[in-house]
Amino acid sequence: MIDVKVAQRGKGVLREFNEAGVLVAADVHVALRLCALGGESSEDVALATALVVRAVRAGSVCLDLTRIRDVKVDEQSGTDVEKLPWPADEAVVAALRRSPLVTGGQAGPLRPLRLVDTDKGGLLYLDRYFRQESTIRRILDQRALGHPDVDEESLREGLAELFRDQGDATLPSPAPDRQRIAAAVAATHWTSVVVGGPGTGKTHTVARVLALLRRQPGQKRIALAAPTGKAAARLQESVREQSSTVGLPDDLTAMTLHRLLGWQRGAATRFRYNATNHLPYDVIVVDETSMVSLTMMCRLLEALRPDTQLVLVGDQHQLASVDAGAVLADLVERPVPAARNPVLGRVVGKDLEASDGPREVALNDDERDQLSRGVIRLSRGRRFDETIAELAAAVNNSDEDRVMQILRSGDSAVSFHQPEDLDALKSDVTELAKAVTDAAESGRAKVALEESAKHRLLCAHREGEYGVQRWSRRAIEWCGETLGHRLNPDLWYPGQPLLVTANDHETRIYNGDTGVIVRRGDGKLVAVFERGDQPFELHPTQLPAVQTAYAMTVHRSQGSQYDTVSVVLPEAKSLLLTRELFYTAITRAQAHVRIIGTEESVRAAVRTRALRASGLARAILPVGEKPTPHEGDRGRR
Repeated sequence: MIDVKVAQRGKGVLREFNEAGVLVAADVHVALRLCALGGESSEDVALATALVVRAVRAGSVCLDLTRIRDVKVDEQSGTDVEKLPWPADEAVVAALRRSPLVTGGQAGPLRPLRLVDTDKGGLLYLDRYFRQESTIRRILDQRALGHPDVDEESLREGLAELFRDQGDATLPSPAPDRQRIAAAVAATHWTSVVVGGPGTGKTHTVARVLALLRRQPGQKRIALAAPTGKAAARLQESVREQSSTVGLPDDLTAMTLHRLLGWQRGAATRFRYNATNHLPYDVIVVDETSMVSLTMMCRLLEALRPDTQLVLVGDQHQLASVDAGAVLADLVERPVPAARNPVLGRVVGKDLEASDGPREVALNDDERDQLSRGVIRLSRGRRFDETIAELAAAVNNSDEDRVMQILRSGDSAVSFHQPEDLDALKSDVTELAKAVTDAAESGRAKVALEESAKHRLLCAHREGEYGVQRWSRRAIEWCGETLGHRLNPDLWYPGQPLLVTANDHETRIYNGDTGVIVRRGDGKLVAVFERGDQPFELHPTQLPAVQTAYAMTVHRSQGSQYDTVSVVLPEAKSLLLTRELFYTAITRAQAHVRIIGTEESVRAAVRTRALRASGLARAILPVGEKPTPHEGDRGRR
């Protein structure tokens, strides 16, 4: 029987890497096709081409030629990657430098690969992603050469009014007010990046940024956007909740990036707004930027007018886009020449020089340097328990011992359970189901939604022993026992937890939305979703793609918060088990996080970074200039 996972046309080293599980059939087919079109016969080049296709499929923008061997295969394969016939790094680079796929050749001007030297080693791109990354770099560099004209007096007064200490009109406070600094940075840069973990006040700051900019001379046409409909809806609600407090119009609407750019089905250009037809806004705010792919960021920047102020908001430590790129993290790290910004020092100078205080730490030298590039980090968590914040920080710092110490501390905010120790999880799942069902049966939609947000079961995988499907079935069995009847996930029933898996702009239901089936007073069943003060309801038959969700993937949980989160960790060898996934799961919890897994899995998650190679955070060297070796670079993203 033919193995459909193995490319039958693959020979030699491509075949070996394919059979070992490093490459899939599609990687091999693309590499063979490009080599045939370009007249390339080198096995080293063919392997590098297949590996760069694999890298993009895994979320990278390019292949880091100093880390060619840093690949992971499925834990079930039993493959020892180190024993594969890897060519020498120098041989691969040499072959690429003379390859017609990189230089062009007699077969034509086709150059599907781009070889780039950086300060940290060589990178190999597929042409499409090289062009997109180059476009992003060029536009951002141009936007960093100057600053918007601002009315300093109006800006200073606005900062004093909008960022008062609680009950105290005297500003600045003894410790720096990072939200105030972030607002000033956003108001005085064409491109600003506001990052911070959950609860650090990102959308609180965004509302005040918009209020500050509206006070500046001239009309300000504002757009709010996010990569998903769910994130856009949450951004809109958050800004509208604060609109009366800060003086914003109460009808500001957020939309997906696709809708902002005017996605066109079947048109000659994918988006209505592009490099030749710019967006008609003076200010654009993008939330949850960590989920924005390289391609989408390129399209957005191309569509910007040079005089549009762009504010990018998110948490660079969270999981990145499901497509290629980790743009937000790259924008935080990238070295970029920036014009001096004297206005910032004049309007928040005392905050910049403030020392550590009981509520906030002072800016260090690196953070002050980042301010000139429009980057500011919010660090004071206001939303969840301090122990959870400390755990998240230990994960980010790759401090395995500290993570384990916190998990085993006995603190009420955290708990650590072996895979067979499920009593506490079962209790939470069944108690929650009973509370939600009772509220849903009696038509109390708001209560049902509030109860459903008290606990969420998260998994790294969709399928398998540690996947959402298995744990959802298990939860359904537990709930059926507790509620005294068998639950059928294929039929609607009161208390049924819902997860939307597709966008429907007409019904205002978006991919990632969670809701509950509720019985109305007239006996009819409706699906209800949280939308501000009043639940939004519609008949279940109007729903787009939806599934019963007693558990969800960590990816799906991004942008949401729950009182308690239970995280099922897979085995330590899992390809999905990374620091970013672990951090994202932990920071969904406000009051308690329960980790179900082994110490080996926890330590593997903490030490394993998601290896997404890109060139945005690197300095590009002129052709012919050799990079200076950097010790320890092999472990960097």
